[in-house]
Amino acid sequence: MKNFLFLLVFLICFTKANSQNPYLDSLKRSLAVAREDTTRVLLLSELSLYSIFSNPDTSLALAKQGIRLAQQINYSKGEAYCKRSEGFVFWSIGDYTTAIKMAFLIMPYAEASNDINLQLWLTALLLNAYKDNGDYNEAIKYDLKGRMITQKLHQPIEAKTEMMLANIYYDMNQLDSAQHYIRLSLNKGGISDGATCLLTGKIQVKFQQPDSAFYYFKLGIATLKTEKNFKDLADAYQSIAALYFSDGHTDSAIYHAQNGLALAQQKSFVKEQFNLTSFLAAAYEKKNTDSAFRYYKLAMKAKDSLFNREKVKQGLSFQFNEELRQREIQSTEMEYRNKVRTYLFIAGLAVFVIIALLQWRNNRHKQRAYRLLEKQKAKTDETLTDLKAAQSQLIQSEKMASLGELTAGIAHEIQNPLNFVNNFSEVNKEMLEELKAERLRPAAERDEQTESEIIEDVIANSEKINHHGKRADSIVKGMLQHSQTSTGKKEPTNINALADEYLRLSYHGLRAKDKSFNATLNTAYDETIGSINIIPQDIGKVLLNLFNNAFYAVNETNKKAQPLMEGEAYEPLVTVTTRRLSSPLGDGGKIEIHVSDNGNGIPQKILDKIFQPFFTTKPTGQGTGLGLSLSYDIIKAHGGEIKVETKEGEGTEFIIQLPIV
Repeated sequence: MKNFLFLLVFLICFTKANSQNPYLDSLKRSLAVAREDTTRVLLLSELSLYSIFSNPDTSLALAKQGIRLAQQINYSKGEAYCKRSEGFVFWSIGDYTTAIKMAFLIMPYAEASNDINLQLWLTALLLNAYKDNGDYNEAIKYDLKGRMITQKLHQPIEAKTEMMLANIYYDMNQLDSAQHYIRLSLNKGGISDGATCLLTGKIQVKFQQPDSAFYYFKLGIATLKTEKNFKDLADAYQSIAALYFSDGHTDSAIYHAQNGLALAQQKSFVKEQFNLTSFLAAAYEKKNTDSAFRYYKLAMKAKDSLFNREKVKQGLSFQFNEELRQREIQSTEMEYRNKVRTYLFIAGLAVFVIIALLQWRNNRHKQRAYRLLEKQKAKTDETLTDLKAAQSQLIQSEKMASLGELTAGIAHEIQNPLNFVNNFSEVNKEMLEELKAERLRPAAERDEQTESEIIEDVIANSEKINHHGKRADSIVKGMLQHSQTSTGKKEPTNINALADEYLRLSYHGLRAKDKSFNATLNTAYDETIGSINIIPQDIGKVLLNLFNNAFYAVNETNKKAQPLMEGEAYEPLVTVTTRRLSSPLGDGGKIEIHVSDNGNGIPQKILDKIFQPFFTTKPTGQGTGLGLSLSYDIIKAHGGEIKVETKEGEGTEFIIQLPIV
């Protein structure tokens, strides 16, 4: 496995395809003397990979030659690896649909033969194809899949993998994340090659730092030429041309763009052709309308090649077939497990019948019957122990699911304060370096007013860092408090703040899993309640469970409503209110928490079952049926009660009453 780490799967984006590469020279020498056997097939596959960025036509020819030879000698593995290389060639020239199609065609063989290396390569191919095609959610999904396989193999996540994520987040315009993964890559030993310089320059453009961007683009162009990475070189020409154009240097912009276009056309890089012809059409718009029109037609031709409807339809079809195949595999596994359970049940039933017969036959012998009863008692105790253990596991599963959803929400909430801390820290560093430089100047040339302003700005930024650090600290402490085992000790707690915090975390937890989900949150808190004595961890779990159920209900209703939508669209709505109830007995009274949604409601025929353990209306694998049961027990333990009011087709409302002690 050492030659095929997951990190190397992503080297396609950053490979130095230098003809002087010793490994490449070694491959060529080996191919020259190789026989028409399996070794030659694998050599053709490797050489094809190393030619992708320097000469895609040669790369494709090598891959097809390897496929033909592999078919002649009936070498399935070699055929799969050569088709993998062919898929990467199609990706490099912008034929993303064919690249995705080939990956899905090869994946069943990789899985059936348990070829982890090939699975990782195909995962990288799908990641790159989806990323360049603009489907970033699918790209990130395959990045995570590759990381999971790598972790199973106990291999570290290395520098080039982080650079791949940096490219994805740049394309998604999440610049802070892109910079973070660039730094992470360099910290893990990554090198500042041409592709890294290009990406850094693009980020500097976004941050409106043209001088820095020019530096990185020029360095990147020089390095990419040395590396013979012509695909990224064409992109670099387009990037520096756009920068010249924004500075008003139209002639320089056109010059660099034409250099990039000539290279992209020579190497058949369609995506780069589209970007460069589109740019040249815009650049010539006011300078030469004939040239602008000519480049506009070239751009339309490249666009049609990239986004041909029939190709897109084929890609979606292959993706759907792959998902269907995965579901069939899961269905087969489920059927097998059900058969095993059935056989075990029959075997257990047969054992029970045999024991019963033996007991009936020997009931006349008191001593033997007594020993048999003791044996039965021992088995019963063992079964009870197993049932308790199973119940504990289910309860723990429910807790972990709750914690997972909470953590997803916290990750979203904590990102903002952390971004502020990082940004203000970098600004402080730059200002302190400026202050240091100012103080190194002769006393007569020093500007004390500038120094004072810098010091004031550093102090102000430090206060902001402290503020956002405390915010992040409070979020982390809240998560730790939720994950800790309850001590059973009540303490004064602001129920309004607790409800609001868990409402936000639950919503962001679902949003982290389903980006398309949106809902309106309505809150109305009674500020006269103040603090009440409760076990905050336990009540927090109850609230989180009710909020999760409410968001699940409106999300499911929204999914069903969309295909049938006529007239006014359905709008998911979750409402949370609190209020204080006075008591005629003169005691502290009660407080009420209402959690309502406008989902489809709960059918009346199952309404009396919802608080029963292990009863759930969710599909198999999405719920344990313990959430409401545990919530019921927690509220009862606090001396309160929980009720539900529902109407089919209109929504559901849960009402919690807690005594004020």
